[in-house]
Amino acid sequence: MKLIYRAGGINEANIVASMLRANGIEAYVSGYYLQGGIGELAASDFAHVHVADEDVSAAQSIIIEYQGEPVSQSENEVEKKASAKSGLLIALLAAALILIFGFAVSR
Repeated sequence: MKLIYRAGGINEANIVASMLRANGIEAYVSGYYLQGGIGELAASDFAHVHVADEDVSAAQSIIIEYQGEPVSQSENEVEKKASAKSGLLIALLAAALILIFGFAVSR
């Protein structure tokens, strides 16, 4: 088996492996137990996807397609809404701090 993909985490590795399996390529995910062994530290470069030697070229083309997908318009809208909500939250927190600070100073 050959290492075909280094994932950012075990969830991403499973997504890639499932995508490969859906296309008829048997894939193996490694790194489950290595991530738990590092304790409180952030896990990185432990989740890998492996395929059989004869499936490497087919798997590479599927992974390239996976990595190069453009962001859909609905995903852009979700990001804009999340950004707007975080901006509103910051504004509300700033207003609350100003009110609290103003009340404390006037006493």
